Amino acid sequence: MKKGIHIMLCLLLFAQVSFGQEKALSEKMAITAMDSLYKDTRFTNKEKGPQWTYDMGVVLEGMVEVWRNTGDKTYFDYVQGWMDQFVTEDGDIRNYRPEEYNIDHVKNGRSLLFLYKVTGKAKYLKASEKVYNQLLTHPRTKQGGFWHKKVYPYQMWLDGLYMAQPFYTEFADLMGIDSIYDDVVNQFTYMENHARDEKSGLLYHGWDESRNERWANPETGLSKHFWARGMGWYAMALVDVLDYFPMEHPGREKLVQILHRTLTAVAKYQDPKTSVWYDIVDLGTREGNYVEASASSMFVYAMAKAVRKGYVPKKDFQKHIDKGYAGLVKQFITSGGPDRVNINHVVTVSGLGGSKNYRDGSFEYYMSEPVKPNDPKGVGPFILAASEVEFAQSAKSQRTVHVTLDNYYNNEYKKAPDGQLKPYHYLWDGQDNNGFFLLGRIFEQYGGVLNTLREAPTQQKLANSNVYIIVDPDTEKETTSPHFMNEAEANEIAKWVLGGGVLVLLANDAGNCEIAKFNTLSQKFGITFNEDNRNMVKGSNYADGAVVIPSKTGIFKKTQKIYVKEISTINAVKPAKPLVQEQGDIIIATAKYGKGTVFAIGDPWLYNEYVDGRKLPVEYQNFDAAHELVQWLLRKAK
Repeated sequence: MKKGIHIMLCLLLFAQVSFGQEKALSEKMAITAMDSLYKDTRFTNKEKGPQWTYDMGVVLEGMVEVWRNTGDKTYFDYVQGWMDQFVTEDGDIRNYRPEEYNIDHVKNGRSLLFLYKVTGKAKYLKASEKVYNQLLTHPRTKQGGFWHKKVYPYQMWLDGLYMAQPFYTEFADLMGIDSIYDDVVNQFTYMENHARDEKSGLLYHGWDESRNERWANPETGLSKHFWARGMGWYAMALVDVLDYFPMEHPGREKLVQILHRTLTAVAKYQDPKTSVWYDIVDLGTREGNYVEASASSMFVYAMAKAVRKGYVPKKDFQKHIDKGYAGLVKQFITSGGPDRVNINHVVTVSGLGGSKNYRDGSFEYYMSEPVKPNDPKGVGPFILAASEVEFAQSAKSQRTVHVTLDNYYNNEYKKAPDGQLKPYHYLWDGQDNNGFFLLGRIFEQYGGVLNTLREAPTQQKLANSNVYIIVDPDTEKETTSPHFMNEAEANEIAKWVLGGGVLVLLANDAGNCEIAKFNTLSQKFGITFNEDNRNMVKGSNYADGAVVIPSKTGIFKKTQKIYVKEISTINAVKPAKPLVQEQGDIIIATAKYGKGTVFAIGDPWLYNEYVDGRKLPVEYQNFDAAHELVQWLLRKAK
C-alpha cells in the first residue's frame, strides 16, 4: 500500500471513542442520523405512525454497533425508542402487515431480538415470534427459496437474503430450532446457483423461476445487470448469518465458501481510481454510471468483518478494505457541522418489475433512479463499515492473545427461551445485564481471542491460554453441584501463572460468592478475599459504590473514578500489593508471580450492567477502565 494512503488511513481510521477525544466517523454519522435525518412522512406521520421499513432497520443495526463501541446509552436509547413506537406491551407490532408476505418486513426482527437479549423484556420476544411466523408460511419457489414479495411471485432477489436470513438464523439459535440451519444454507445456495455469473463471479440482481417477468431472461430467468447494492445486501447477509450459525454444522463451511467467492468477485471490480464501486458493478466505463455510496459501504463492511472473523484471508482482502474505506471517506463523506457528517451519492431505490412505472432492469432504468445524500440505506451501511474498520484499528500491531473465561467454578444455569437449561451469568455470549458480552468485545478489539473452559483447569488445559479469568465461584444455593476450588486445582493454576500466565480473579461479596475455598487459590499469590460486604448500595445511591482511582497505578492512566457495588475487600501480603484502596480497605490488588501476573478485585465488576452506559451516571468510568485494564492484561500476557 502506498505510503500516502497509509498515512491517510492512520488519520481517518483510528478512533478512540473514550476519554473525550474526537468522535469517530461512525459516531458522527450516528449523531447525524439521530438529530436531523428521516423527516419524511414515512417516519413522521403522527396519525399512522412510522412505517415498518427495512431501511431504518439498517440504521438501527449501525446504532447498536456504535453503542457497543462507545458504551454511550444515547445510541441504545435511540434503538429502543424507535422500536417502541411499534411494539406494544403485548408484543403486537404496529404497522406490520405479515399478510403482505414482503420479505423486507422480516428485517427489523433483528432489532427485536437484540432488545430482548439486552433487556429481557418479553414483549420483544413475542414480537419477534410474530415475524418468525411470517416465514413459516411465506411463499416459496418450487425449489424452496423465499419469494421476494407476494406481489412478485416466484422471484428471488439478492436483497431478500439480507432481509430474512440473519433474523432467521439468530431466531433459530435463540429458540433451538435446528431445522432452520439447513434451510438457511439452501436459501443462499439457491440464489448463488441461479444468479452467479461463472465468468465474472458476480451475481445478477434477481431471478424469476417462472420466466414470466419482462425483465427476466426467457431462458435463465435472470435480470440483466449486476446491481452493486444487491450484491452488498447478499454479502452483508452472509457475514451476519455466520454470527449465529453453529460451528459444527456441515453447512457452515458452504456459507463461508459462498462468502469467499462473492467477496473475491467484488474485489476485482473495485474502481482503481476512486477505490469504491460503481452502481452497476462491471460497467464502470459506461457513460452515465456512477460510484455509489451504499454498496461501497456494504462491501467494506462485509470484507472487514469477514477478515476480523477469519472467514477470508486477511492477506487477500486487507488492501481492498483499506483502500475502500479511504475511498468512502474521500468520495462520499462531507462535514455536516460539529460532530456530524453527511454521506452523499446514495441511490434511493432500485428494484425490478412493479405494477406501475415498470422497472425493466435495463442499464437506463438503474441510472434513472434518484440519488441523494443521507438516505438511510446509505447511512446504516456506512455506520456499520466505519464501526468495523475503527474496531479493527485498535488491534493493529498487536499479537493474538487467547483469553479464557472460566465456566467451571461459575456454573449457573437458567431456562432459556427454548425451554432448555443453559449456562448463564458472567459469560461471553450474555448480552443481558449479567453477561460479559461487552468485556469480550473489548478484549477482541485489542487482539484477544475468546475461549471458555468448562472443565477443571490444568496446566495442559490452560497451555494455549494467555489470560485466564475466574469470576464469582458458585455457592451451594446458586447451583446444584458447585465445583469448589481445591488444593490440586489451585496448584495447577499457580504453575501456569508461574510460567507466564495472566490470572484475573473476580470474586463477589460474602453470601453471593464462595470465598473460603476460592482463597485456596488466591492465597498462593498473597491475596485473601475477606468474607465481608462493602459498598452496599441501596437503590440509586451510586455514591456509595464510588471508588477513586489513584494516580500511577500502572493500569488506569486516565480513569479517575469507577463504580463497584457489593464487594469483598482484600488482604494483600507479598508478593501481592495493593493497587487501589478506599478508606483503608484494599479494593484491587495485583501480584507478580514468577513470570506471570495476577489481578484481583472482590466483584465481577465489568459485567454489562456496569459497562454498557445504560445505568451508571457518566461520572463513573467503568467502560474506560475496562479498556485500560484489558490493554494492561494483554501487555502482561507472555
